[in-house]
Amino acid sequence: MIIVCPKCATRLQIDDEKSPNRPFNVRCPKCSATVSSGPASPATEQSALAVGGSPATDHPRFEQSTARTYEPSTPAAPGATPANDDAVRMLFDLLSKGSSQGPEDPKARPSWDKRKALVWTSEPYRDVVARKLSEVGCQVFVAEDTRQAVETMRANKMDVVLLEPQFDPAEQGSAFVVREINILRPPQRRRLFFVLLTPSLRTMDAHAAFLHNVNAIVNLADIEELPRIMEVALREYNELYREIYSAFGLTAL
Repeated sequence: MIIVCPKCATRLQIDDEKSPNRPFNVRCPKCSATVSSGPASPATEQSALAVGGSPATDHPRFEQSTARTYEPSTPAAPGATPANDDAVRMLFDLLSKGSSQGPEDPKARPSWDKRKALVWTSEPYRDVVARKLSEVGCQVFVAEDTRQAVETMRANKMDVVLLEPQFDPAEQGSAFVVREINILRPPQRRRLFFVLLTPSLRTMDAHAAFLHNVNAIVNLADIEELPRIMEVALREYNELYREIYSAFGLTAL
């Protein structure tokens, strides 16, 4: 048996063998609302997840339907860097030297045209990731739930998206946003740089990125180095598609 919370539309799976024959109430683990096992409520019938669709429906569960635009507050004070900071810095220095050779790209992105970056992470990492992206001049959008993530992807042309697998686990947020990216047409997908934030994979591991169908991997321990990681990764990506950009008159990401 699956019942849906009328407040947040979270699906709750109940073991039929252990549930009583009469109607009963349970507490939603996400919003703590009381959920009844009685007749289906409008939320049950309208929930996108209940019918296998996208959370971006005509019946919003939240007051804000799209991701909020990140506005940095006071500059962050200098703090500690990751334990492997020296190794990470050395790697980026070597990569930067190797990819900085050659003439300047006439199709380089104009400085006034800010990259649009969408952050899909669990709450502990949202502000730090958004802050690091804003430090390099990105216009940052922060999604707090699956519906905001999907709606923002559809309403705005994003250049960079960063996903942590633990984003909105109650609504299978990671699966939904990955699906949104995978259904893009090849020309659209080439204009989107997809970054996976993870605690288990190595930063800039090209083989792992290929296996996970993303453009770059960033270990969460290296978040403080995110601006430099993005600089190197985007430079290499733009170099890879340099000829296509030139043929179609496109600027670099």
